[in-house]
Amino acid sequence: MASVVFADLVGSTGIFERLGDETAGRFVTQLTTALAKIFEQHNGRVVKLLGDGLFVVFPEESQALTACIAIQERLQQTPVRPGGMGRPVQMQMGIDSGEVVEIQGDCYGDAVNCAARLADLAGADQILTTQRVRDTLQPPQRDKLRSLGPMYLRGKAEVTEVYRVEWQAGRDAEATVMGVSMFGQPSEAHLDLSFAGQTCRLQPRGEPLTMGRSATADLPVNDTRVSRVHATIEWRGGHFVLSDASSFGTWVYFGSQPEPVVLRRTDCYLVGTGLIALGCDRNSDAAPIATFAVTG
Repeated sequence: MASVVFADLVGSTGIFERLGDETAGRFVTQLTTALAKIFEQHNGRVVKLLGDGLFVVFPEESQALTACIAIQERLQQTPVRPGGMGRPVQMQMGIDSGEVVEIQGDCYGDAVNCAARLADLAGADQILTTQRVRDTLQPPQRDKLRSLGPMYLRGKAEVTEVYRVEWQAGRDAEATVMGVSMFGQPSEAHLDLSFAGQTCRLQPRGEPLTMGRSATADLPVNDTRVSRVHATIEWRGGHFVLSDASSFGTWVYFGSQPEPVVLRRTDCYLVGTGLIALGCDRNSDAAPIATFAVTG
């Protein structure tokens, strides 16, 4: 068994657009080289650099988690600004564990694929991991994990129990274990979805709801960041499931939690109340934001 980490730079396209290819390329190379050294200090082996990210393998899950937290804390305490200006660098990370096969210096396996999907799914400054990793951790580290519930990761037929690592001091009080209420969801629950004065209701076993720029969508959203068929909400296996099918992604904010679940051709369960930002995060200019509420 090995533990696999994918760590990706958030918003690298914008950095290249602002600094130019040559300057941005040097900056990203220097950054990933510095991050590789931190991973190596925690017994990680950098399999390869991925342009704006890293693929790292550890012998133990606890070492992988410690290394990821160390990097996020370093970037928080000592912000790194591309070109000396603008927003500080942020990383999104995914961790999974399992059998890893090495062929000619590269590594393959379900854990590799899953960690890569989790890194894609994570938001800025986030670390996402799985039940397999959680099961190996001792209580001090295990207590940092907060469930996001079961999710369908791209390329996997079965759901994956996903956890977010609460590494920032002061955030734990705001965190909610979203998976707790999911399995006790009332059989008569319904979902209300609203945008710009329009409201749609989805009943259990009802027809799926679509959101998008298309005029035929159940909830039309006229914004260039929104795909024609951007996302679908359906009743599946006793729960309401949001599926992203867009070009730019979907940001889901649960309750009062400040950090979103970011979907890119992936799914998540909708529970309680929250916001769905289409094509951008909710802090973007004139972000197209729908609200949802699952009630009994």
